[in-house]
Amino acid sequence: MLRVLNKSSFNFVVGRRRLSTTATTVMSFGDGSHGALGLSTSVTRIGSDAYEPTPIPTLPPDVSSIAAGHYHSLAVTSQGHLWSWGRNAEYQLGRALDSPRETWVESQRINGLSGVRSAFASGVVSAAIRGDGSLWIWGKSKRGQLGLGNGIIEAVLPSRIKVLDKEEIIKVSFGWGHAVALTKDGKLFGWGYSADGRLGKRRIMGASHLDSKANLSSSLKLEDAEKVVLEAMDKENDMPIIWEPCLIDELKGAEVADVSCGLDHTLVLLRDGTLLSGGSNAYGQLGRSTQDMEFLPVDISVYPVSIATGLGHSLAICQIPSADGGGGISGIFSWGWGQNSQLGRVGPTNIPLPVDGLLGENPLSVSGGRVHTIAVMTNGDLFSWGCGRNGRLGLGSSADEPEPMLVEFAEGANVLQAVSGFDHTLVLTGN
Repeated sequence: MLRVLNKSSFNFVVGRRRLSTTATTVMSFGDGSHGALGLSTSVTRIGSDAYEPTPIPTLPPDVSSIAAGHYHSLAVTSQGHLWSWGRNAEYQLGRALDSPRETWVESQRINGLSGVRSAFASGVVSAAIRGDGSLWIWGKSKRGQLGLGNGIIEAVLPSRIKVLDKEEIIKVSFGWGHAVALTKDGKLFGWGYSADGRLGKRRIMGASHLDSKANLSSSLKLEDAEKVVLEAMDKENDMPIIWEPCLIDELKGAEVADVSCGLDHTLVLLRDGTLLSGGSNAYGQLGRSTQDMEFLPVDISVYPVSIATGLGHSLAICQIPSADGGGGISGIFSWGWGQNSQLGRVGPTNIPLPVDGLLGENPLSVSGGRVHTIAVMTNGDLFSWGCGRNGRLGLGSSADEPEPMLVEFAEGANVLQAVSGFDHTLVLTGN
């Protein structure tokens, strides 16, 4: 049974703020080894890291939204053009096969794709939603993340997912091996790997090796956890795959408001305020005591209005009612893998708890990377916390930060949107 929360008394808008007609700038910081920062040799050496927000000089001045894959980046302009840069070993940049490797670091417009409204990315694929609500996808995935049909594992150039032609898609989210798409009328479609109930109980096709491999406890160091993940994913090569988007049956009749995928788990926020989770719970990222492999309510007593995920941690912007029944305050709740301080708080990691340092700060959006987290406030401030390796926190050093820290920008810069890749961050600013 789905738990219903009454949130009728709250009106809270999260996400990306409306852009004015002024020029925008995309900045990046963090790990530059795959070119995801988009910084040319005139700014920093190819493969170099950036420890502070650094403008990407080759992008047009009218970028309206940004997206970060694991090791590549995307930017949408007000004219509906899509730009890409970073890793392209799996064709995720949408460029021709003969695209020289040395040019991958340079942001370039993707030819043949116009009228783009928004873009999304994972480790090996990219996707774009056009103005008509159609979903286009490209890259290379042996786990079915393309959703283009049985056995199709690569698409060098953007290809339309025709099975969704009758739907108006408004958001896409990718895990490592699974994908979900949300429609304007609140339906949710899923495809790719479906182990552990990450796409719902009717799509379960075996258990993930991540849970049978002595569990990835929150005490594992980053390097050890990465090794376990890679070994487990190699053993999943023969698992059944859902090759085309399918409606998630157990959510029929429910209207979905938001969705986000971690490595191998999924968060689903319903329009009535109920927050569901499904998939692997190796890190405690499901945020619930029940371990059944299906979508079930997260153990949270406040009112989620927006959700996000990192590799193994979960995040929610919530309204917290006051004791006297007044308007209350807003805050960010976190749970799941927290070994590198990416939860931004102390206490149990397997249940949602507030990030105390941001209570009452009016968060606009939150985004999780591999082991770091960033959050944009409604006043244009950006906070980061977690692992600081390679400068991924944008604070000028490689030090870890257990609590949210304010990222400094030039005077007059106003953060409109910020997104995390695995180990890098993109920031869209305006004046």
